[in-house]
Amino acid sequence: MSTSNETWGRRLKEARVNAGLSQKQLGILAGLDQFVASTRINRYELGVHKADYLIVQNLAQILDVPTGYFYTEEDDLAELMLTYHRCSARKKSEIGKVIRKLMG
Repeated sequence: MSTSNETWGRRLKEARVNAGLSQKQLGILAGLDQFVASTRINRYELGVHKADYLIVQNLAQILDVPTGYFYTEEDDLAELMLTYHRCSARKKSEIGKVIRKLMG
């Protein structure tokens, strides 16, 4: 069982790698000083430190993932969140209708 910091860090690394960014590039895009950017992102990914919420929001925007993606404990839910986030407004509406029908 992984800790929440490890899950958070793993998701950050997955999103960063999928975006094709190095730790340093991501850190600089997130507004970190270029001399500590790589180390700070590395510490986040290892679960040593967790970024404050405003930094997480910034990282999420840069990586095109929903902020909640980093925090959910369930991998399946994180994947659903990511998929939903990247859908068009029309598809999001359709997904909502399907879910409501399934729950109805």
